[in-house]
Amino acid sequence: MGIWATGPDAAALLEELGLALYGLTTDLRGVRSREVRSVRAAADDGAGLVVAFLGQLLLLEEEDGFVGRSIEATVGGDPPRTVIARVRGEPFDPARHVARTEVKAVTLHRLEFDPVRGRARAIVDI
Repeated sequence: MGIWATGPDAAALLEELGLALYGLTTDLRGVRSREVRSVRAAADDGAGLVVAFLGQLLLLEEEDGFVGRSIEATVGGDPPRTVIARVRGEPFDPARHVARTEVKAVTLHRLEFDPVRGRARAIVDI
């Protein structure tokens, strides 16, 4: 399954990919911004950064049961090699949240991360 993002810069692309990832797992309209978690990722290139960042978001969900409602990312490097993000959301509550697709991993297959053109794509294993 693929997720797509458009945005004016690398930070916006990562934010949108992150929200698209969480949107696969639950209906974000039911998620409240009650708690804040921090996520950090680094890689040698943009594609690796996307995989590392989305992998950290998956860990938040898998280990803490936390789903994000909004993401504010700060990217470092030119080209981008690091990201620090504040993720606002709450723990998944099966009484209030809709369980959708379980995402197992983010892959490098057909990954696209092009901040200059303002578009990104990632394929996830479900």
